[in-house]
Amino acid sequence: MKVAIAQLNYTVGDFEGNKSKIIDSICKARDKGADLVVFAEYAISGTPCFDLLHNAPFLEACEDTLHEIAKHCDNISVLVGLPIQNDNRIISAAALIQNKWVVKYIGKQRISSRFDNMGCISMSAGSEHIEIKDNVLEVAIGEDIKDYRKFGGECDMIISMRSQPFFRGIIEQRHNFHRNMAKELGKNVVMVNHIGGQGDFVYDGSSCAYTNDGKLVGLLNNFAEDFFIVDFDNALELEFPVQNRTYNTYRAIKLGLGDYFRKNGFKKACLGLSGGIDSAVVLAMAAEVLGAENVRVLMMPSRFSSDHSVNDSVEMAENLGVKYNIVPIADAYDAVNSSLKETLGDTKFDVTEENMQARLRMIMLMALSNKHGYIVLNTSNKSEAAVGYGTLYGDESGSIGIIGDLYKIEVYALARFINRERTIIPDNIICKAPSAELRPDQKDSDSLPPYEVLDAILYRFIEEGQEIEEIITAGFDDEIVHRVVELVKNSEYKRRQTPPPLRLSSRPFSSHFIMPLINKFKM
Repeated sequence: MKVAIAQLNYTVGDFEGNKSKIIDSICKARDKGADLVVFAEYAISGTPCFDLLHNAPFLEACEDTLHEIAKHCDNISVLVGLPIQNDNRIISAAALIQNKWVVKYIGKQRISSRFDNMGCISMSAGSEHIEIKDNVLEVAIGEDIKDYRKFGGECDMIISMRSQPFFRGIIEQRHNFHRNMAKELGKNVVMVNHIGGQGDFVYDGSSCAYTNDGKLVGLLNNFAEDFFIVDFDNALELEFPVQNRTYNTYRAIKLGLGDYFRKNGFKKACLGLSGGIDSAVVLAMAAEVLGAENVRVLMMPSRFSSDHSVNDSVEMAENLGVKYNIVPIADAYDAVNSSLKETLGDTKFDVTEENMQARLRMIMLMALSNKHGYIVLNTSNKSEAAVGYGTLYGDESGSIGIIGDLYKIEVYALARFINRERTIIPDNIICKAPSAELRPDQKDSDSLPPYEVLDAILYRFIEEGQEIEEIITAGFDDEIVHRVVELVKNSEYKRRQTPPPLRLSSRPFSSHFIMPLINKFKM
């Protein structure tokens, strides 16, 4: 039996575009002699749809598109995902099309509120058998595949239709899961996943196929559209490549940022280039994805900014051929201070004046955005967001955070990867001690533990869900651990007001790690 795997980049609500891609793949599969072509969960609608799923015309458009696709399905069977209304519930379903007719819907049973459109999808009956050319196939949608041990019986093949977002390590995990399932059940397995950026979600694709003894016989590209036909009667074994997690993160950011702009119709981006590692990485990624001619940077030194920070920023902008302006904020800072002198009284310099500088910089960037149509990119990282080390309405502003789900040490790793072939980010930026430069001789280490220590604690607490005592037992200082966890607990109000980060981890803020806005519990 020949099964075509169509791994496509869909857009939520673009029914004409999604339909065209699906029909093209059906025609290609039929021309190449495939018996079945499989698409991802939510292929017709795109995903995530969120409250569009409560919109009747949206659901009608899904169904209308399905029936238009069916007209092209002669002499081939098709499995395609879409949301449908069933008994006054909205479910995620796979439609089976044969001989130009929609002959069956298979609904998803296992619902995850964090992945399944934030609770807008209801539970359905779950996986079912279908028959194609004397082969019995078990079709599982989304997370239903996790219950694979109840599959089997008389089926010859398992079809897994997914819309699983990327996070670091998921490609290897997904491969091991489906390979082990094929070996354990003794069934051929086909898995089809989404690819593409959709807002803050990134889907990596990595669709695959395995024989009933666990051999890999189909592997589609990561982070790119792809098409592959598996002939299980004549399949050659493939080798699963070693995954470089920094490289995969790099590709995920490229895909997420590119689709965020392309699908929204945005053309140009701007950001503040400080001479620090975070803004340098964001600039390098933006210039590569959008083109240097579509990126603009402002360097906005205050009287506390070092000369080397400005020089390093200029060097980097010129390395990339990006247009830049040096816009000092000292006069604006003095003017605001003078205006507020009577209001604030005769007080000492503190975080008030530090934050004032960050907010003035965002005023400059937003002026450029409003006047010339640039989209402001946020440059904060996950370490800073975790402990509240940033300024609301200042450096924590922007449209989307492309490194907002990366810890600081991961940002450094990404910077070194960006420089793998030539120096794009000046060595001074990578080597210098991190500093916000908002007061004389300021260093991040004045307020925070070294990032190697901070990130290790944060990773254990956030990504792995470890308790404080577990972290301390692992060898971390008691006082530092308690202080870091308290900062995480007390910074939720800031995280709720920051731009959405591209989701690159298993526990991104705003969806998988959320603290109460009022929290008196002593952790």
